[in-house]
Amino acid sequence: MPKPYPREFREDVVSVARGREPGVTIERIAKDFGVHTMTLQKWLQRAAVDDGMRPGQSRTEGVELREARSPT
Repeated sequence: MPKPYPREFREDVVSVARGREPGVTIERIAKDFGVHTMTLQKWLQRAAVDDGMRPGQSRTEGVELREARSPT
């Protein structure tokens, strides 16, 4: 399994993708940053959930649930 990208890198790529100019594709941004298009699309989807723009469980909620379920 490949090493995961650093959080800061993912956030930067998502920021660029969200603020892209008209006509600039996700594919182009992914290629420019050296990531696969599907990887960037997943990052965008996850960011939308984390930011409350899409329904779903945010990373923060997931961490809280895991901590609540773990025996202490």
